Amino acid sequence: QKLIEGLLSYSRLSRGASFHPVDTNAAFSGANANLAAAIGESGAEVTSEELPTVTGDEIQMVQLFQNLIGNALKYRRPDVPPRVHVSATKQGDEWVFAVKDNGIGIDPRFQHKIFGLFEKLEARSEGTGLGLALVKRIVEMYDGRIWVESEKGKGSTFYFTIPVKSDK
Repeated sequence: QKLIEGLLSYSRLSRGASFHPVDTNAAFSGANANLAAAIGESGAEVTSEELPTVTGDEIQMVQLFQNLIGNALKYRRPDVPPRVHVSATKQGDEWVFAVKDNGIGIDPRFQHKIFGLFEKLEARSEGTGLGLALVKRIVEMYDGRIWVESEKGKGSTFYFTIPVKSDK
Protein backbone atom coordinates (compact mmCIF):
# COMPACT_ATOMS: atom_id res chain seq x y z
CA GLN A 1 0.00 0.00 0.00
CA LYS A 2 2.82 2.42 0.90
CA LEU A 3 4.58 1.65 -2.35
CA ILE A 4 1.45 2.37 -4.40
CA GLU A 5 0.84 5.63 -2.51
CA GLY A 6 4.46 6.62 -3.05
CA LEU A 7 4.30 5.92 -6.77
CA LEU A 8 1.11 7.95 -7.07
CA SER A 9 2.76 10.85 -5.23
CA TYR A 10 5.77 10.62 -7.52
CA SER A 11 3.65 10.60 -10.69
CA ARG A 12 1.46 13.50 -9.51
CA LEU A 13 4.33 15.80 -8.60
CA SER A 14 4.27 17.92 -11.72
CA ARG A 15 0.48 18.18 -11.81
CA GLY A 16 -1.28 20.71 -9.63
CA ALA A 17 1.85 22.54 -8.53
CA SER A 18 1.20 26.23 -8.05
CA PHE A 19 4.34 28.36 -8.04
CA HIS A 20 4.31 31.45 -5.86
CA PRO A 21 6.47 32.91 -3.06
CA VAL A 22 7.02 30.28 -0.35
CA ASP A 23 8.49 31.05 3.06
CA THR A 24 10.77 28.07 3.56
CA ASN A 25 10.77 28.75 7.32
CA ALA A 26 7.05 27.87 7.28
CA ALA A 27 7.72 24.80 5.11
CA PHE A 28 10.42 23.68 7.57
CA SER A 29 7.98 24.17 10.47
CA GLY A 30 5.29 22.21 8.61
CA ALA A 31 7.69 19.33 8.04
CA ASN A 32 8.61 19.32 11.73
CA ALA A 33 4.94 19.30 12.73
CA ASN A 34 4.33 16.30 10.44
CA LEU A 35 7.34 14.53 11.97
CA ALA A 36 6.55 15.49 15.60
CA ALA A 37 6.02 11.91 16.77
CA ALA A 38 9.28 10.64 15.21
CA ILE A 39 11.18 13.66 16.55
CA GLY A 40 9.83 13.04 20.05
CA GLU A 41 10.45 9.27 19.99
CA SER A 42 14.05 9.67 18.85
CA GLY A 43 14.90 12.57 21.15
CA ALA A 44 15.99 14.50 18.08
CA GLU A 45 16.96 18.13 17.96
CA VAL A 46 15.93 19.67 14.63
CA THR A 47 17.04 23.26 14.12
CA SER A 48 17.38 25.79 11.34
CA GLU A 49 18.85 29.13 10.56
CA GLU A 50 16.67 31.84 9.03
CA LEU A 51 15.58 30.46 5.66
CA PRO A 52 14.67 32.42 2.51
CA THR A 53 11.47 32.89 0.57
CA VAL A 54 11.65 31.10 -2.79
CA THR A 55 9.35 30.72 -5.77
CA GLY A 56 7.74 27.31 -5.57
CA ASP A 57 4.91 25.19 -4.24
CA GLU A 58 4.44 25.15 -0.45
CA ILE A 59 3.23 21.54 -0.26
CA GLN A 60 6.24 20.38 -2.26
CA MET A 61 8.62 22.36 -0.06
CA VAL A 62 7.14 20.75 3.06
CA GLN A 63 7.55 17.32 1.39
CA LEU A 64 11.16 18.12 0.51
CA PHE A 65 12.11 19.02 4.09
CA GLN A 66 9.99 16.23 5.55
CA ASN A 67 11.71 13.53 3.47
CA LEU A 68 15.22 14.80 4.19
CA ILE A 69 14.63 15.32 7.93
CA GLY A 70 12.70 12.04 8.14
CA ASN A 71 15.64 10.16 6.64
CA ALA A 72 17.98 11.76 9.15
CA LEU A 73 15.73 10.47 11.95
CA LYS A 74 15.43 7.01 10.38
CA TYR A 75 19.14 6.50 9.68
CA ARG A 76 20.48 7.59 13.05
CA ARG A 77 23.31 6.06 15.00
CA PRO A 78 22.28 3.79 17.87
CA ASP A 79 22.33 5.46 21.29
CA VAL A 80 23.03 8.90 19.78
CA PRO A 81 20.16 11.41 19.69
CA PRO A 82 19.70 12.69 16.14
CA ARG A 83 20.77 16.25 15.41
CA VAL A 84 19.54 17.84 12.19
CA HIS A 85 20.32 21.40 11.11
CA VAL A 86 18.94 23.17 8.04
CA SER A 87 20.56 26.25 6.55
CA ALA A 88 20.60 28.18 3.28
CA THR A 89 23.11 30.52 1.69
CA LYS A 90 22.74 32.64 -1.41
CA GLN A 91 25.41 31.80 -3.98
CA GLY A 92 25.12 33.78 -7.19
CA ASP A 93 21.65 33.30 -8.65
CA GLU A 94 20.63 30.37 -6.45
CA TRP A 95 19.95 29.41 -2.86
CA VAL A 96 21.99 26.47 -1.62
CA PHE A 97 20.16 24.64 1.16
CA ALA A 98 21.95 22.21 3.46
CA VAL A 99 20.32 19.56 5.64
CA LYS A 100 23.06 18.26 7.94
CA ASP A 101 22.72 15.31 10.31
CA ASN A 102 24.83 13.25 12.69
CA GLY A 103 23.49 9.91 11.47
CA ILE A 104 25.04 6.72 10.16
CA GLY A 105 26.37 8.34 7.00
CA ILE A 106 26.58 6.91 3.51
CA ASP A 107 29.57 5.12 2.08
CA PRO A 108 30.88 7.27 -0.82
CA ARG A 109 30.79 4.19 -3.09
CA PHE A 110 26.98 4.17 -2.90
CA GLN A 111 26.12 7.87 -2.86
CA HIS A 112 25.34 7.95 -6.59
CA LYS A 113 22.55 5.39 -6.12
CA ILE A 114 20.48 6.95 -3.37
CA PHE A 115 18.37 9.29 -5.50
CA GLY A 116 17.09 6.53 -7.79
CA LEU A 117 13.62 5.00 -7.63
CA PHE A 118 13.38 2.06 -5.21
CA GLU A 119 16.98 2.46 -4.02
CA LYS A 120 17.50 1.53 -0.39
CA LEU A 121 20.99 1.03 0.97
CA GLU A 122 19.65 -0.53 4.15
CA ALA A 123 17.68 -3.57 2.96
CA ARG A 124 16.03 -4.03 6.35
CA SER A 125 14.92 -0.40 6.60
CA GLU A 126 11.28 0.59 6.50
CA GLY A 127 10.09 2.57 3.54
CA THR A 128 9.71 2.17 -0.18
CA GLY A 129 12.92 3.61 -1.57
CA LEU A 130 10.97 6.51 -3.05
CA GLY A 131 11.72 9.32 -0.56
CA LEU A 132 14.94 10.63 -2.07
CA ALA A 133 13.64 10.07 -5.62
CA LEU A 134 10.71 12.35 -4.72
CA VAL A 135 13.11 14.92 -3.29
CA LYS A 136 15.22 14.82 -6.45
CA ARG A 137 12.18 15.22 -8.67
CA ILE A 138 10.93 18.23 -6.68
CA VAL A 139 14.34 19.91 -6.82
CA GLU A 140 14.65 19.28 -10.55
CA MET A 141 11.17 20.77 -11.13
CA TYR A 142 12.59 23.95 -9.62
CA ASP A 143 15.57 23.77 -12.01
CA GLY A 144 17.80 22.93 -9.07
CA ARG A 145 20.40 20.29 -8.25
CA ILE A 146 20.74 17.89 -5.32
CA TRP A 147 23.72 16.00 -3.95
CA VAL A 148 25.04 14.51 -0.73
CA GLU A 149 28.35 14.73 1.07
CA SER A 150 28.79 11.99 3.62
CA GLU A 151 31.17 9.62 5.30
CA LYS A 152 30.11 6.29 6.76
CA GLY A 153 29.59 6.68 10.50
CA LYS A 154 29.97 10.47 10.47
CA GLY A 155 26.63 11.81 9.25
CA SER A 156 25.49 13.34 5.99
CA THR A 157 24.79 16.73 4.50
CA PHE A 158 22.23 16.85 1.73
CA TYR A 159 22.51 19.95 -0.44
CA PHE A 160 19.94 21.23 -2.90
CA THR A 161 19.66 24.41 -4.91
CA ILE A 162 16.70 26.55 -5.87
CA PRO A 163 17.06 29.51 -8.23
CA VAL A 164 16.70 32.90 -6.53
CA LYS A 165 14.07 33.85 -9.07
CA SER A 166 12.02 31.46 -11.15
CA ASP A 167 9.62 32.16 -14.02
CA LYS A 168 7.58 28.99 -13.36
